[in-house]
Amino acid sequence: MEEAVEEALKELKLEKDEVEIEVLEEASKGLFGILGTKDAKVKVTEKIVPEKKAVRILKQIFSFMDLEVDISISKHEDYTRIDLSGPDLGILIGRRGDTLDSLQYYINLAANKKAEKRVKFIIDVEGYRQRRQETLNRLALKLADKAKRKGRNVVLEPMNPHERRVIHTALQNHKEVFTYSEGEEPYRKIIISPKK
Repeated sequence: MEEAVEEALKELKLEKDEVEIEVLEEASKGLFGILGTKDAKVKVTEKIVPEKKAVRILKQIFSFMDLEVDISISKHEDYTRIDLSGPDLGILIGRRGDTLDSLQYYINLAANKKAEKRVKFIIDVEGYRQRRQETLNRLALKLADKAKRKGRNVVLEPMNPHERRVIHTALQNHKEVFTYSEGEEPYRKIIISPKK
């Protein structure tokens, strides 16, 4: 039986802890170890471990792109964070994080396919998401000041839901302005309005 399992693992390119093994038929030595011998039959099924699957998919993508990327994973209460580092990874970020958001969306779909328990992935490249959040916080305060000074609405360009949330959160306790979103995805934008 062990031989059959090893052969299946080699064929699937997986480790023993990544599979479920079901013995369909035990091996038998037959009569005097000669007549009627039968090999064991096993069914080896890959266990869907979203974190391992995510790393495997990312490695395939980076291989196709000919990128050298170090992948580190950290598990948190509500999500699993995947940090990517290496030379020339700007291509993975894209314009204002569009490529990074698409990669994250794809990994969340692909890695969780057929998984028993869904895992939320957040992917970051070289601390980009933190820097972007700080930039958006500064922008929010600057535009709130502009709305207050001019006494009229300031309309931001369309943003994804995560970035809009950052702006709303940055200004939620502001004494002189309030925010709301308007429009349909993907053109939904924030309006910063002075309180009357």
